[in-house]
Amino acid sequence: MKKVLFTTLIMMSLNAIGQNVMSPELLWKLGRVSALGLSKDAKNVVFKVSTPSIEENKSSSKFYIIPVNGGNATEIKDTKEVIADKNVSPDGKFLVYNEEVKIDKVLGKDFYPKLDKSDAQIYDGLDYRHWDTWNEGKFNHVFYKENKDGAKGIDILKGENFDSPQKPFGGDEDYIWSPDGKSILYVCKKKAGTQYAISTNTDIYEYNLDTQKTINRTEENLGYDMAPQFSPTGNLTWLQMKRDGYEADKNDIIVEFKGIKTNLTANWDGTVDNFIWSKDGKNVFFVAAVDGTKQLFTVNFPGLTRIAITVRQLTNGDFDVNDLVGLAGDDIIVTRNDMNHAPEIYSFNLKKNTWKQLTNVNTETYKTLALSKTEKRYVTTTDGKKMLVWVILPPNFDASKKYPTLLFCQGGPQSPLTQSYSFRWNFQLMAAKGYVVVAPNRRGMPGHGVEWNEQISKDWGGQVMDDYLSAIDDVSKEKYVDKSRLGCIGASYGGYSVFYLAGIHKNRFKTFIAHDGVFNTVSMLGTTEEVFFNNWDFGGPYWEKDNAVAQKAYTVFNPATLVQNWNKPILIFQGGKDFRVPIGQGQEAFQAAQLRGIKSRFVYFPDENHWVLHPQNAQVWQGEFFKWLDETL
Repeated sequence: MKKVLFTTLIMMSLNAIGQNVMSPELLWKLGRVSALGLSKDAKNVVFKVSTPSIEENKSSSKFYIIPVNGGNATEIKDTKEVIADKNVSPDGKFLVYNEEVKIDKVLGKDFYPKLDKSDAQIYDGLDYRHWDTWNEGKFNHVFYKENKDGAKGIDILKGENFDSPQKPFGGDEDYIWSPDGKSILYVCKKKAGTQYAISTNTDIYEYNLDTQKTINRTEENLGYDMAPQFSPTGNLTWLQMKRDGYEADKNDIIVEFKGIKTNLTANWDGTVDNFIWSKDGKNVFFVAAVDGTKQLFTVNFPGLTRIAITVRQLTNGDFDVNDLVGLAGDDIIVTRNDMNHAPEIYSFNLKKNTWKQLTNVNTETYKTLALSKTEKRYVTTTDGKKMLVWVILPPNFDASKKYPTLLFCQGGPQSPLTQSYSFRWNFQLMAAKGYVVVAPNRRGMPGHGVEWNEQISKDWGGQVMDDYLSAIDDVSKEKYVDKSRLGCIGASYGGYSVFYLAGIHKNRFKTFIAHDGVFNTVSMLGTTEEVFFNNWDFGGPYWEKDNAVAQKAYTVFNPATLVQNWNKPILIFQGGKDFRVPIGQGQEAFQAAQLRGIKSRFVYFPDENHWVLHPQNAQVWQGEFFKWLDETL
C-alpha cells in the first residue's frame, strides 16, 4: 500500500512538473549557446554559453568543447588552445587584428585644447551618431604585425576616416588572409559624413603586404559586398546586394574564378543569410528563409564548365537553421532553434539527411515545461495571394475555451518571421501567459520569393496593412479566439504597424503595444542615422513635392496623420540610445495619445538601444508588457 502511494505521489509530482510553463524569470536564466567553430583537428565543436544574471544585471560566459559525433561537453579555459586562429597568416609569419583609431576632430577640446572640460561635439556632415553611439572621430582600422613579441603593428587604413570592421556589428569576419598570406582582404564603406549615411556601398578591398598598395575587388558593384571567404581551391567568394541604398536587396553568392565573377544564386528566387564551402570546393552550403522557416541549401560551383548551376534545399521542418559552424566528414555542424527552444548545436548528415543534437544546455529545463503548439496556416490576402501565418497556441490548449489573441507585427520591415527564438518578443512566453499569438508572414518578408519580399518598399501603409487584417480576421473565425479581446503588438517597423493600425482598425483591437516604432515619417527622416533606409523605403525626402511616392509616405502612410482615429489604450516602449528609431518617435506618439485623452503609458529605457539587452531592464519590459495586457485586454 505504501509502495503504491509512494509511486502515485511520484507520478503526481512529475505530472505537476510537466505542467510548468515559461516565465520571464526563467527565460532570462536560460543558457545562450554560441558556436565558435571547430577544433584544429575538426573532431570537436568549440562553443560558448552565456548565462544572464538578473541579480547582477549582467551575463557570465563559459567555454566548452564537445565531440562532433556527440558526447559530453568539457569546459575549457582558453579557446586559443583548441581552435584555429584565423588571424594568423597561412605561413604563420603575421597576425591581423583591429583597433580603434582617432582620425577626425569632433570634440570641442579637439579644436580648443585649452578648453579640456568642454563636452561640445562639432560636425560638418551626417553619420554623427550610429545605432547607439555618437561619433567621436574614432574609426575601426585593420592592422597587421609580425608574429613575435614586441612587433609593431601596421595600419593598412592609415589616415582614412572609414571603418573596418564595419560599425556597429562588424567583427573579425570583416577581414581575412589571402591563401598565400601575401594579402589582407577587408570590408569597408569608403564614404564619410553625409555620403556614408545615404549609401550601402561597402566593398571588398585587398591590401598587398609587399607593395602596401590597396585595390578594390568589387568596385563595379554599388550595393553591399560583405562576408568574404576563399574556397578550398582559392576562389574569392562573398555576399552581394546590387542596389546602393537598399539594405534588404536580394543577397547573392558571388565567386571569382580566373578573373570571372559568377553569381551562383542569380536565378534562385530567394536571398542568402550566410554560407560555407564544401571541403572539395565543388559546392556551397548556405542558409536562407523559406516558407516561414530558415533552412539549409546547397548550390554547385561549375567553374568554367557548362554544367548547370542548381540550388537544392537540404533540410525541411518547423525549425530554423542559423549559424553554419563547419564541416566534419559527412556532417555539417549548425545551430538550430524553434519557437519553443533556444538555439543549440546540431549536426546534419549530408548523406543520410539525419539530425543529431550535440549540445543540451537547456534540454532539461524544457523537459519540465508544457510547451506551446505552433501551427502553419495559409490565408488568402485581399489581392488573392496565399500568405503563411504562424498561430502559436497556449500550453495545454483547450479548443473549447476562448483565449485573448495577439496580432504580432514583425519589424524590418524586411526581416523574416520564422521559427526564431527571441528573449524579448518570445512567443512561447506569450502563449504560456494564456494568449494565442497570430504571426503573419505579411508582405515584405523573405522566404516567399523576391517579389513578395520587395513589395513593401515605398508601400509601408498599403497592402501590408490589409495582410495584417486578413490574418487576424481569418484566425478570429476560430471558436477558441475571443474576438472581444484582440491585441496588436510589435517593434520597429512592427511598432510603426501598431501605430498605423491603431488609426484604421475599425475597433478590431482592444489594446496596442509598440516598441521603438516609427510614428512620424517626417521627423523619422530628420533624425534617424542611416538615411539610406528612409530614402529607399519612403521613396525620397519630404521636401520633394513633385515626388508622388515620397509624398504618400509622409502623408497617407504617416501614422501621425491618423491619431484622430485612435480610440484604444496604447503602451509605448522607447530606448534612449536608439538612434535608428530615435526617442522623439515614442515621445510624439505618447504625447498625442495623452493629449487625446487615451489611456497610454510610456516606458523609457535611457541606456537601451533598439533592443533591451540588460537583464533587469528586460524583466521590467516583460513586467510592463504583461501588466498592460492584464489591465487592458
